[in-house]
Amino acid sequence: MKGIRKVVHVFTMMILIVGLVAACGKANTETTTGSAAQTPGASPAGGDKANALAGKKVALIMRQNLGTFSAQYVEGVKEQVTKLGGTVTVIPADGDLTKMASNLDAAVNQKFDGILLDHGTPDALQNGINKAVEKKIPIVAFDSNVKGPGIVALEQNDQKLAELTLEQLGKDAGGKGNIVKVWVAGFPPMESRQISYKAFLDKNKDIKEIAAFGNAQNPALDTQAQMEAILKKYPNKGDITAVWAAWDEFAKGATRAIQQAGRTEIKVYGIDMSDEDLQLIQDANSSWVASAAVDPKDIGRIQVRYLYQKLHGDQTPEKVVLEPVFVSRDQLPKDKKVTTAELSQYVQGWGNSQQGYTDWLKEAEKQSGK
Repeated sequence: MKGIRKVVHVFTMMILIVGLVAACGKANTETTTGSAAQTPGASPAGGDKANALAGKKVALIMRQNLGTFSAQYVEGVKEQVTKLGGTVTVIPADGDLTKMASNLDAAVNQKFDGILLDHGTPDALQNGINKAVEKKIPIVAFDSNVKGPGIVALEQNDQKLAELTLEQLGKDAGGKGNIVKVWVAGFPPMESRQISYKAFLDKNKDIKEIAAFGNAQNPALDTQAQMEAILKKYPNKGDITAVWAAWDEFAKGATRAIQQAGRTEIKVYGIDMSDEDLQLIQDANSSWVASAAVDPKDIGRIQVRYLYQKLHGDQTPEKVVLEPVFVSRDQLPKDKKVTTAELSQYVQGWGNSQQGYTDWLKEAEKQSGK
């Protein structure tokens, strides 16, 4: 019996040793797979570098978060980051470039994995951008006119945005009339739009600018108040042919003033588009008849895609241009209200852009399960 016990004991020990060896082998395999997941250029089948991008912290630093266009832009950013398993912190500066620069410095010091900029300027942000580059924090800047190694500058074709609306204004006015411009200096996209506006007036000598104003603080309310004063200065039908508004917040204010004054013979042409803007354009009693825009949600999504491309180690372009589309009341149904999510059914080229949407990004979204 004693001999049998000894044999059983030896046999049991052998089983334990074999089990330990197998367990060690399995542990080493899992560790290797984890390392491969973080190796640049690893294959998606092995747990891919895309997996390493889950959990990234992204800072969205905005000059101002104002109006429905900005709200839908932020929605696009959040949607795309969430799909890739990350988180977004939105940091607005309330229109203050000094504050925006300070927010950028803080984001660098807090070691965010990636930074998105919205409507900054080179003078205000270049020092902070240089700090981010030194710390290898990727940046994608929207409508900020910034440059630098490793920076992606994302912008709308702002001159085209202005041209599309001004060309339609000129046609509708028959090449002559008096117009009001609502515009403000100090924003890179506004400066680009002004180039097209000046060229339009130079080409159309019988179209005259009789008033120009614009304020980036409380833009819709301020525009409404100033437009009311202009309507009193030019009280007769025919005194004003149209209003050209270089921002949708300006278009809203001008439209409301015109509508309240009962001067709906004056047409409004705007830039940018949101659900609120679209409702005003669809309203048969509204003066706002057309706008040129890029889907604000698409802007946010595309900006995030290029940021994640940089995090992934991909080669990225220095400049990405988003082409606008023209949206007029004539293109929209008269029997129902539509939103920007449905606009692609009526306006060719609107929304659902695949720009910057690589195969590995799509795979990363699937792996994230968000």
